[in-house]
Amino acid sequence: MENNCEVKSRPRTIKEILKSWTFWRPVLSMAIGGLAGFSYYYFVGCASGTCAITSSPYMSTFWGAMMGLFLVNSPCSRGKC
Repeated sequence: MENNCEVKSRPRTIKEILKSWTFWRPVLSMAIGGLAGFSYYYFVGCASGTCAITSSPYMSTFWGAMMGLFLVNSPCSRGKC
């Protein structure tokens, strides 16, 4: 006997998406990374102004946020190494 039932998943609502950990995990990692990047600029920084990343608080915060995102979404963080 053949079963030709088709199961269609319903679209997720915004409320469900905002409650999910898959939404908040990258957001939180970027926020923590950005805070770490800005902290590095503030406490260590670059006195001469010639450093590409640490001479500007915007670049330091941006790259800190990207590093936080890359660390959380790497294959090794998901146990695939």
